[in-house]
Amino acid sequence: MVPFAVAGIVAWAVVGLVLLLFFRHWLTDRGHENWLWTCLAGFLVGFPGLAVMLRHDANRRRRRGEA
Repeated sequence: MVPFAVAGIVAWAVVGLVLLLFFRHWLTDRGHENWLWTCLAGFLVGFPGLAVMLRHDANRRRRRGEA
């Protein structure tokens, strides 16, 4: 599960940077600045999700080792 969480974090970061660098004026002209905030939120929320996935994988490895 960890690769999926990392991929999500990277995807939000890439999309946010592309929007910020190449489409900032387009977003501002059309009133879509909230798209940048959505990307930032997706990026930041990914880190607690990554922590949950790391804990889940560690617990799963521990359970399989005991059985």
